[in-house]
Amino acid sequence: MKLIIVESPTKAKTISKFVDKGFKIESSYGHIRDLPKSKLGIDVENQFEPQYIIPMKSKKLVNSLKKLSDKSEKVILATDEDREGEAIAWHLAHALKISPEKTERIAFHEITKGAIQEALQNPRELKIDLVNAQQGRRVLDRLVGYKLSPFLWKKIARGLSAGRVQSVAVRLIVEREEEIKKFKPEEYWTLSLIFQRQDGSFFEANLSKINGKSIDKMELKDKASVDKILSDLEKGKFVISHVEKREARKNPPTPFTTSTLQQTASKRLGFSAKKTMLMAQRLYEKGLITYMRTDSVNLSKEALAAAKTWLNKELGPEYSSEAPRVFTKKSRLAQEAHEAIRPTDISKSPSLKNIIEGSAEKKLYDLIWSRFVGSQMPRAIFDATQIDIESESGNYTFRTSGSILKFDGFLKVWEQKFLEKDLPNVSEGENLTVKEKLPSQHFTEPPPRYNEASLIKALEEYGIGRPSTYAPIISVIQDRHYVEKQNGRFMPTEMGNLVNKVLVENFPEIVNIGFTAELEAKLDDIAEGNQEWQKVIKDFYVPFSKNLEEKYEEVSKEDIVKDEGMEEVKCEKCGKPMVVKFSRFGKFLACSGFPDCRNTKQLKEGPKKIGMKCPKCNEGEIVERRVSRGRVKGKIFWGCERYPKCDYASWTNPLNPPENTEKEKATEEKGEDSSQPAGGENQES
Repeated sequence: MKLIIVESPTKAKTISKFVDKGFKIESSYGHIRDLPKSKLGIDVENQFEPQYIIPMKSKKLVNSLKKLSDKSEKVILATDEDREGEAIAWHLAHALKISPEKTERIAFHEITKGAIQEALQNPRELKIDLVNAQQGRRVLDRLVGYKLSPFLWKKIARGLSAGRVQSVAVRLIVEREEEIKKFKPEEYWTLSLIFQRQDGSFFEANLSKINGKSIDKMELKDKASVDKILSDLEKGKFVISHVEKREARKNPPTPFTTSTLQQTASKRLGFSAKKTMLMAQRLYEKGLITYMRTDSVNLSKEALAAAKTWLNKELGPEYSSEAPRVFTKKSRLAQEAHEAIRPTDISKSPSLKNIIEGSAEKKLYDLIWSRFVGSQMPRAIFDATQIDIESESGNYTFRTSGSILKFDGFLKVWEQKFLEKDLPNVSEGENLTVKEKLPSQHFTEPPPRYNEASLIKALEEYGIGRPSTYAPIISVIQDRHYVEKQNGRFMPTEMGNLVNKVLVENFPEIVNIGFTAELEAKLDDIAEGNQEWQKVIKDFYVPFSKNLEEKYEEVSKEDIVKDEGMEEVKCEKCGKPMVVKFSRFGKFLACSGFPDCRNTKQLKEGPKKIGMKCPKCNEGEIVERRVSRGRVKGKIFWGCERYPKCDYASWTNPLNPPENTEKEKATEEKGEDSSQPAGGENQES
């Protein structure tokens, strides 16, 4: 008997369809060894050697797998082909004490019969460089978390934690919020004219040039500037000076990587990154898509050929590109996988029944299938027209552009919003009159807060984290109450702002974007076999440890948590002054007579009214509040000021409802924050 070990029961069930009875397939349920939770688990004096243990919950499973491996002629480790999967396989080999002679490592990017059979025929050795890269990341994160978190406990409040990559994500959100607060809107104007032709038809054009020079967005800074132009144009005539007609083409998008899948699922489906990866994991383990953790846009020759055949048969030759469309991505090391995310069988169209049971899985599969098929289709073609109109003096040029879809190409499958604008058939030299003048005042807007899609895009662009880490990063910073979502966008909490301030001032390397990206690059070097992981850890840890020791002495808790401008509040139990303290959820007041007096009270901030009547009672005002207890303690919600007489409450600001429906939002957040804010004890002013 040959034993195949994979990570999950679903994956085991799918693979069992493609092997004969000589194989037994078991699941490890993920990692079976890990660092201990109760201590650092890193021997910093001995080359940062990790002290792995088998958790209690895994011991029974390990014993069972050990018995099976001992009586098997071969043990085939079939975990995912990325750093994490390689590490799981390595831990299995060590924990089960499997001899190298009877150990085989196989890897595949899709769970199909062909891929499994090919992998079984071509086993390889464990790639220790990938294992070392994963170990390096794990040790780095453990050292930061277990060394820096106690500092935050002592200087701010117990229960806080700091993460190497998560702290950088929080910094991005905090700094974006600071940009928004500091932003001062600037006034600018645009000028449009509605021109009328001799046949009575008319069209609108925008001022684009002054004295032959293109104007930028902020050219017209005030009404006086516009009024001068309108005065100049008062008696002048207008003539069409240039007409350009051309064919415009729109290229299809690349197939999905982990990052672009998460971003698009957020925009189109309203899925969180966590939900997207959970659904993608299920689709992969059921054999419906290729491996979902990848930063590659490459597609196999077999997939390209299958796409061309399907397109010719189902949509016709005009919808099949003459040659397979090959994509490349400028990536230093596409270490997560060798292919983009795609369906394993293009003939399994989302429109077919009984392919997928869950609605969320079906939506994501539809997205992946459509993106892949669209990537192999021809460009969309538009008939584009551009018309320039000049004033009689030649000082002012107005321009209008329009386009009409001529051939939909990839848009037939991968739908995208675009605006068609049909312009009249005009000729150069044609005279026009002005029917209406449309000056318009505008103000510049602050940069938008990050949502999941834009935060993932920023992390990828800065080189922070890797495809497998984006979803956990976003989950962790919310679970720690460092950031919260309002109308789908991230805002730092009071505690998030404070922790970020402390880290920026005292541990700038930890939250430095460039430094964190450099560490990621060094982990890539380890994966390529170009660096020793222990040296990378040492170069980081020695100065970090020295700085941490100094900061314990230099930084005073009183300096961090002082609250200037607070009026003195007396303890109603003993009469001593109350002082501001912090918990992981924010500020509160505690008696300075502690431990003799343990009195505490909430710090009343006064609920903020949003200028809206309660839609339930139509009497009270809607105010912004925070949950005071439970697993979502500290989270903002909106409720009626007449509570408890009126128990209206909502997780979303009723003035700015999200685009997705309440039902979809409840589905998205199920298992996290699916319940509405309770009308009872959880409300807090």
